[in-house]
Amino acid sequence: MYILFAILIFGFLIFIHELGHFLAAKASHVQVNEFSICMGPKLLQKQIGETKYTLRLLPIGGYCAMEGEDEECDNPRAFSSAPWWKRLVILVSGSFMNFLTGFVVMALLLGLTSTAFRTPVVTGFMDGCTLNGEGGLMEGDEFYSINGSRVYLFSDFSMLTSRQSGTTYDLVVIRDGEKVALNDFEMEKHEFTDENGNTQLLYGMNFADTEPANFGSVMKYAWYNCLDFTRMVWYGLSDLVTGAVGVKDMSGPVGIVSVISETGKEAETTSEGVENVLYLGAFIAVNLAVMNLLPIPALDGGRVFFLLVNTLFTAITKKKINPKYEGYVHGAGMVLLLGFMAFITVKDILQLVG
Repeated sequence: MYILFAILIFGFLIFIHELGHFLAAKASHVQVNEFSICMGPKLLQKQIGETKYTLRLLPIGGYCAMEGEDEECDNPRAFSSAPWWKRLVILVSGSFMNFLTGFVVMALLLGLTSTAFRTPVVTGFMDGCTLNGEGGLMEGDEFYSINGSRVYLFSDFSMLTSRQSGTTYDLVVIRDGEKVALNDFEMEKHEFTDENGNTQLLYGMNFADTEPANFGSVMKYAWYNCLDFTRMVWYGLSDLVTGAVGVKDMSGPVGIVSVISETGKEAETTSEGVENVLYLGAFIAVNLAVMNLLPIPALDGGRVFFLLVNTLFTAITKKKINPKYEGYVHGAGMVLLLGFMAFITVKDILQLVG
């Protein structure tokens, strides 16, 4: 059931992404020749007006093919004939729809399942804690940022502190309604024993403050979760560049479907499993939004990059860059991208078999 659920999530996110391009193109009076869900051989096809709607075999993408998308065209309704700002809107609309989907799913999940939200507010200190006192933290302090990164959610505190190997942090807390900076603040874990006699390494702070769940707080924390998802994508990319993680840690559609399935099956109840899968679906939606806007050839971000460069070049020189060169770059990028996706898919299958 969860495997089918995961496949449906992927299909829906692909559909909603291409729908964003499609609706923006139609609203901009740009001619759409084909609207396709998935890639590869055609399974279904229907012509409605000027647009051909197709469903294809391989669930690895989709496309909204517009007239004059990769070449100059005399058609006044061609993509290349539209003003640059309309083309920009069309290109980013797919990612916008994915991000909006992630936000709506998170808002629904939080609205249906939450009664209160835990906040990063210090409500007390354990005996022996070294972080409070003059020049240190105080009861009622709300963590605003750690090393320049915003603390949106309670879970961000542990996530941001764990990304640093040292024990000195630049903190900003909200105290009595004002921001207070605690630069080069020494924050080290010590052994604390709980009421059950268990010893743990802790900072020695208590976080017991909550915010009631209402329409306003649900919208706020849905937005915060989406911002957190976006930051996690960037952290993942930076870890990949720095070598903190490798290609072996990456997953494609097959691996993600497996993770979603395992997440659902490990839940204690079906309702909890569905909630966990939907949470992952929201994360994937935001992930797709961010990844598609990276300035990589064949992705929307690559096309946005070329559009902005060409617009600037035209404004300065009064000449246009021949679109065939951009087409060559995107074609090569697509080949490399499909090859990389095939490699990741084979890796995921081998891991599943193993």
